[in-house]
Amino acid sequence: MEKRQPKYVELVNWIREQIDGKKFLPGQRMYSENRLKEMFHVSRQTIRHAIGILEEEGVLVRKRGSGTYVSDIRQENLENKTGIAVVTTYVDGYIFPKTIQGIEEVLFEKGYSVQIAFTNNRLSREKAILEDILHRNGVAGAIVETTKSGLPNPNLSLYKKLQQKGIPVIFINSFYPQLSIPHVSLNDRMAGRKAAEYLMERGHRKIGGIFKLDDGQGHMRYAGYLDAMQKAGIEIDDSQIVWIDTDMMKHLGEYRSLLISRLKGCTAILCYNDQIGVEAASILNSVDIRVPEDISLVSVDDSELTLLGDVALTSIPHPKDRLGERAALNLLKMIQEPGYDGTYEFDADIVVRDSVRDRSEE
Repeated sequence: MEKRQPKYVELVNWIREQIDGKKFLPGQRMYSENRLKEMFHVSRQTIRHAIGILEEEGVLVRKRGSGTYVSDIRQENLENKTGIAVVTTYVDGYIFPKTIQGIEEVLFEKGYSVQIAFTNNRLSREKAILEDILHRNGVAGAIVETTKSGLPNPNLSLYKKLQQKGIPVIFINSFYPQLSIPHVSLNDRMAGRKAAEYLMERGHRKIGGIFKLDDGQGHMRYAGYLDAMQKAGIEIDDSQIVWIDTDMMKHLGEYRSLLISRLKGCTAILCYNDQIGVEAASILNSVDIRVPEDISLVSVDDSELTLLGDVALTSIPHPKDRLGERAALNLLKMIQEPGYDGTYEFDADIVVRDSVRDRSEE
């Protein structure tokens, strides 16, 4: 003979089924104890026992003087004014919209509001934004893209104040090595190494590069390039490396002569990102140095820009929305578990297109 379930278990299961079936929605008031008593013909003690179990599980929430409600973590967070500050360098471009979208989707689902600000990669803007966050109430955490992380930064003390205030911070895309703050990024050193290795596998030895001076990613990608070159026993020629900063990157055409003079002796170049790759290819083509016939090119980010020129560029993908999602999830874990190390670096891969000539048989 089948053993009958206790009445409180039947009630617990029924309430769960109603919620799963959307009969009761998050934030909606549950039937009163009196109504449940009439429906199930059980004692008030049995009803309170069942509700107590579901309350411990976070399924129901009792509000004194109001009743019992289906738990809505999202609504509770918004009522408590818990928000996440998201700071990126730019709002436009081929990376940032998808990264921000990944962040927003995770945080909204978990019930947090998102407050977005942009530094335009300017230290003065970074300072103003951090000071605003420090003076704001209800900030649960911050996801921040570093500003000119390749250079000494005068705003590091503000990050320390955020930590002292108990506001968890996680960096994206890069980090400040002077601070013990987790980061989520592409493994930029691996990206530089894999790009250089790919070029060497196709017979290239004279490999130059264009790297970004004022961002940490540029330094790490250059370090990866060095790793590959040194492992292969290829001597580094400083004259074939071009360093540019944020302002130069906006007006790369003005440095046409510099790029041509530095790179014309190379058979291949590694470009900091797709934007630089497309512009460098155009500048070189203007003096009849063609990609890939005369010079091969690999860039980083694997954006839509790789397909816009005359030759589709081989590129290392940036994780974009996946990076945003991971940063948001790791920040939430840092909020729940103070001391959790949220650092994560995505492995680098390579998407092969038409911008590299195979010289291995030459």
